[in-house]
Amino acid sequence: MVDTIVKAEALKAYYITKAYGVERTVKAVDDISIEIKTGEVYGLAGESGCGKSTLLKVLLGDFQPPLTVVEGSVSYQFEGMSKDATKLSEQDKRDIRWNKVSYIPQGSMHVLNPVRRIQDTFHDFITTHKGTTKPQSFEMTQAYLRDLGLPEKVMRSYPHQLSGGMKQRVTIALATILYPKLIFADEPTTALDVVVQRGVIQLLKDIQKKENSTVVLITHDLGVHANLADRIGILYAGKLVEEASTRTILKTPKHPYTQFLINSLPSFDERSAKEGIPGRPPALDHPPSGCRFHPRCPLAIEKCSTVEPPMLELAPGHRAACHLLTDEVNHAAG
Repeated sequence: MVDTIVKAEALKAYYITKAYGVERTVKAVDDISIEIKTGEVYGLAGESGCGKSTLLKVLLGDFQPPLTVVEGSVSYQFEGMSKDATKLSEQDKRDIRWNKVSYIPQGSMHVLNPVRRIQDTFHDFITTHKGTTKPQSFEMTQAYLRDLGLPEKVMRSYPHQLSGGMKQRVTIALATILYPKLIFADEPTTALDVVVQRGVIQLLKDIQKKENSTVVLITHDLGVHANLADRIGILYAGKLVEEASTRTILKTPKHPYTQFLINSLPSFDERSAKEGIPGRPPALDHPPSGCRFHPRCPLAIEKCSTVEPPMLELAPGHRAACHLLTDEVNHAAG
C-alpha cells in the first residue's frame, strides 16, 4: 500500500478583502480534495487564474491575509507525525520548512543574492538550519552540486555570471540540499528556452529519484507535465475538474475542459490550425452557478447551468466532475 504524504479535504481558500465598507470574496480554491502519494510527482495544470498557485500556497502552509482558509484541512504525514498545514505554528514552520518541506517559487532564479557568491548563499542557508562551520557547508555544497552534475566553478560565481538556466538549477539545488521529503515547485521552467527546460526537468527527475521525494508541480505547460508528472490534477476556476495518471489525461481525457487543453497541444505531424477554448475564464468573485465551465462548454446541457456536478470515479485512479459522464459511470456500474 502506498502511503499518502499530503491529503487535502474539502479545502476552501478565499481572498477576502474589505475596502470602503465593501467586502469582496474571490473563491480561488473552492472545495478541493486531493491525496498525494509518497514518492510521486503530482502535477497541477490549468489556465492562468485557475487557482494553481493559490492551492500550492495553502498546501505549503505559506499564506496570509487576504488569503484565508475558510474550510477544510491539509494534513502532512511524516514518519508517523501528522500536521495540519493550515494551522502550523511558527515553530512548526521552522522545524518543517526546508528540512521536510521545500519550495521552489515562481521566478526562483531571482532569489539569489546578487552580491554574494553562490557558495556563501549556500553557507547562509545551511547554517540557518544546521549547525555547520563554513568549511563543512562548503564541502556539503560541493558534494551536492557534483552529485547533480553542476560544475564546481559555480560555487565561486556570482549570480550575474551564470546563465538563466544555470541560476534555475542552482536555486533548485539550494531548495533541496537538506533532502526534503516533499518539494513544491511553482512553474520551475518559466522563462527558459526549451533546451534549458530539458536540463531543469532532468535535474528535478534526478533529485526526486535519488531521494524518493514527493514533488507537487505547477506548470501551465502540459509538455513539462508529460515529462515529469505521474498524475495530473486539472483545475478550472478554483475547482478540480479531473484527475488521473498522466498517460490517461493525455490519451483519454474525459472532462470537456481537459479535452480542450489536450487538443490545444501542438504536434509535429499535424498541419491543421489549433482551436482555442471559446470564451474566457470567469471572475472568481462571482463564479457561474452549476458547473463553472458551462458558459464556455459547447456540450453543456440545461442541468450544467444550475447543478454543480459531483466528482465521479470513472475508473480506479481516474475521476472527473461532469454531468455528461453520469451515464457512463452508471453503465459501468450496471
